[in-house]
Amino acid sequence: MAGSKPWLYPAPTYKTMETYWDTDDDAPGPRCGHTLTAIAPTKTHGPRLILFGGATAIEGGASSSAPGIRLAGVTNSVHSYDVLTRKWARLRPAGEPPSVRAAHAAAAVGTMVVFQGGIGPAGHSTDDLYVLDLTNDKYKWHRVVVQGSGPGPRYGHVIDLVAQRYLVTVSGNDGKRVLSDAWALDTAQKPYAWQKLNPEGDRPSARMYATASARSDGMLLLCGGRDTSGAPLADAYGLLMHRNGQWEWTLAPGVSPSPRYQHAAVFVGARLHVTGGALRGGRAIEGEASVAVLDTAAGVWLDRNGLVTSPRTNKGHAEYDPSLELMRRCRHASASVGVRIYIYGGLKGDMLLDDFLVAENSAFQSDINSPILTSDRALTITSPKLNQSNANLYSTAPTPDGRFEVPSSGATSMDKSSMEKLAEASAAEAEAVSAVWQAMQAASAAPSDETSVSDDNSQAAETISDGSDTEADVRLHPRAVVVAKEAVGNLGGMVRQLSLDQFENESRRMVPVNNDLSYPTRKFTRQKSPQGLHKKIISTLLRPRNWKAPANRRFFLDSYEVGELCYAAEQIFMHEPTVLQLKAPVKLFGDLHGQFGDLMRLFDEYGFPSTAGDITYIDYLFLGDYVDRGQHSLETITLLLALKIEYPENVHLIRGNHEAADINALFGFRLECIERMGENDGIWAWTRFNQLFNFLPLAALIEKKIICMHGGIGRSINSVEQIEKLERPITMDAGSIILMDLLWSDPTENDSIEGLRPNARGPGLVTFGPDRVTDFCKKNKLQLIIRAHECVMDGFERFAQGTANNAGAILVVGRGLVVVPKLIHPLPPPLQSPETSPDRTLEDTWMQELNIQRPPTPTRGRPQPDLDRNSLAYI
Repeated sequence: MAGSKPWLYPAPTYKTMETYWDTDDDAPGPRCGHTLTAIAPTKTHGPRLILFGGATAIEGGASSSAPGIRLAGVTNSVHSYDVLTRKWARLRPAGEPPSVRAAHAAAAVGTMVVFQGGIGPAGHSTDDLYVLDLTNDKYKWHRVVVQGSGPGPRYGHVIDLVAQRYLVTVSGNDGKRVLSDAWALDTAQKPYAWQKLNPEGDRPSARMYATASARSDGMLLLCGGRDTSGAPLADAYGLLMHRNGQWEWTLAPGVSPSPRYQHAAVFVGARLHVTGGALRGGRAIEGEASVAVLDTAAGVWLDRNGLVTSPRTNKGHAEYDPSLELMRRCRHASASVGVRIYIYGGLKGDMLLDDFLVAENSAFQSDINSPILTSDRALTITSPKLNQSNANLYSTAPTPDGRFEVPSSGATSMDKSSMEKLAEASAAEAEAVSAVWQAMQAASAAPSDETSVSDDNSQAAETISDGSDTEADVRLHPRAVVVAKEAVGNLGGMVRQLSLDQFENESRRMVPVNNDLSYPTRKFTRQKSPQGLHKKIISTLLRPRNWKAPANRRFFLDSYEVGELCYAAEQIFMHEPTVLQLKAPVKLFGDLHGQFGDLMRLFDEYGFPSTAGDITYIDYLFLGDYVDRGQHSLETITLLLALKIEYPENVHLIRGNHEAADINALFGFRLECIERMGENDGIWAWTRFNQLFNFLPLAALIEKKIICMHGGIGRSINSVEQIEKLERPITMDAGSIILMDLLWSDPTENDSIEGLRPNARGPGLVTFGPDRVTDFCKKNKLQLIIRAHECVMDGFERFAQGTANNAGAILVVGRGLVVVPKLIHPLPPPLQSPETSPDRTLEDTWMQELNIQRPPTPTRGRPQPDLDRNSLAYI
């Protein structure tokens, strides 16, 4: 059962949802054999579900003398369900609609829905592609002209958009036989043409009434169906396209709870949610087998009881369970928005259904309370070559290998209770990363191959140059800038919008362009947002001196505005390389973790990104972990995205390990979205942010001498090129060991520990020693690694003997590659009344006492026997 494996969440329970409509004509009414498709929000609408076609009546049945039933009342009506308002509306698009049909196939392309095939009173529908464009309020039908031969008329087939580029249709029935073929249409290439695929691997048998759903990383999963003899199938196959253009089928592992056809299935993350269906003779699946999940990351099937190890049977199902009785249906349709799965209608015996069901992906239904922490996190700088002019700050010993850490932007007071909370949070994070690691390990194809390739690349780099450049070396400034005064104030699956005339450009905007040498000179055009949305956010939040948290905690943006913001930012990120190429001067920020007040303090003291600030002469680079733990993750991420839209060439964001749904579902961001935006808006916003996070760049190079990342180089990263080859959008469950190391690995405890060691954060994670740093920098002609991801009490720390004894905040890399730490102390305790306001003497006393109480960061370069792996200094 899943109890022994906590990352395997059971299948969810579905419940009836009450919905609304203005007139009877707006309600879809009872039907089956229809499609339900989720589309992206537009300027005037939030996320919507589009219901099309199907049969609305039944002839025969119990009241008829003739055996069996016959579907009737086939329609081509279109109904829209607004996810946020829970309201149905009948749509009447302009243009020539498709003929009435059922058992057709549909797929979303941005704010459009593509329909193909099906069967109606006049027989098979044509294989023409019909596009329903819902981008603006002038809804319109278009028939897409496709050259050459295609799949031909068929019904009971499947279609979906794969890798945001290829419309892929599989199987079905052409009226003569059950089919096993697969076809693809490249939406990025005109004139449009169908290509019959000849995939390698284990091919699925001929089938109809199967389901297919595309995972966000580009895998199409074909599930179940009915074979040529009328028998239901229990297998599942994944269809992927390799980089060389070759397609391949792979049989999915695991034991399905039941064979089925005329069921429904949709992905949420890496979990395929399968519901209902029929067995031989049209008998409905009953009991626990009616609700199932195929976890494609772990390679297992689950039902509501957990892991499935043998097919479920209906025998012995003693207790009546109304939630399972709800799922006794076939010919229904499902779609997902965020973490929610929606189901409409279907057929139950000889009765058409008109109910609307909803469930939430169980992987996000954790009861773990996210700790709201005020801990500061840290930047680490790793370098094999630091000038000895720094000796007056650190140590007179030579520093062949150096690494120092600067805490993130949070600098809140840390008492004993806070330390205990941080230790508890670290333990909770270890559990979460264990789940992520297990899922990634199961999904990873061949990490050993990647490592061997990268080793060759690294060796090649080493033979080309010995790294003896004549340019200026990276060096630490002999002094750090410190601010100790108190600051003023008290101190959340949608694809992008796509208009019809941009249909062919879908993949060009989605698929990263590798080896784009023109990038350093590329100019970004500022992305428009409705009514200057990003400007509204900046004017509301960018108030370094007088920002105050909202008294009622209500967030000032709605989910529609969050969607627009994410869309505009996503357009910029998807055109950026995976490894950013930056020029000095650059200001670097470590983990923010929702500590918006501390971000404002930093902006107040050291300049802020505005024409009234310093954006005209210095860039800003944020190293990830923008959400979780702190109380203002929404303010933090929305302001940074708005700044990215306003200054696309000057503000840079890379990804941290908390920019992943599996993690930020547990550590505060999801709960904050729900608490501050309401459940429906909050869940949707949280999901949209996480979709955006999959597009974030993963590292940055400054002047080709300093590499910046969130975690580290771990065991697998030997060259910068390995990181550059990671294609985005990328999820943690679909990522490789390289992504895991990049976002999760840490340096070893001190310089005396070389090589690779297990990491206390969780199984499968490692720490890397100074020898790994030296080799990496030498092979890549680098002088410095700057990373975040860890907490140090004393401001910043480096490998090679010595620490600076201050609470820290940011680093500034100047034009001469001089690295200057700029620090802020934690805020003093809150004042009880104006009468107790301390003067300068009391403030100095408090600061001295604070520094005495704070445990020192362990000195790099020698073992620390007094600090065990569970201490705050280690965490």
